[in-house]
Amino acid sequence: MLVSTMNDVPGQEIVQVIGEVAGLTVRSRGLGANFAAGFRALGGGEIHEYTQLLYQSRHEAIMRMCQHAMAYGANAVIAMRFDCNEIANTMSEVAAYGTAVVVKPVEK
Repeated sequence: MLVSTMNDVPGQEIVQVIGEVAGLTVRSRGLGANFAAGFRALGGGEIHEYTQLLYQSRHEAIMRMCQHAMAYGANAVIAMRFDCNEIANTMSEVAAYGTAVVVKPVEK
C-alpha cells in the first residue's frame, strides 16, 4: 500500500478515487510511564516514554487506515494527515486519514 502526504504520486496516474479512509487508535499512558515521565519532566528535555507511545500510535493508526483502504480495493492513500488529541488527561488519540485511490504507473 502506497501512502503519500501529497495530492498525487509522481509517476503514477490516479484511475479511481474511492474516498476518505481513516485509522484510529487510543492509547493510555501506563502508571509506570507516567511516573517515569513525571520525574524526567522535572529536569526538562525529551520525554522518551511519550515519544515512543506516539510513534507506536501513529504506526498503528496508519496500518488501520491502510487496512480500511484495502477493504475498498484501493492500492494507495493520498493526502494522508494525522490528528492527535488528548482524552481525559490520561489517553492519547491518534487518527490517520486520507483519500483512498487506485493508481497505476504512467505509460510513457
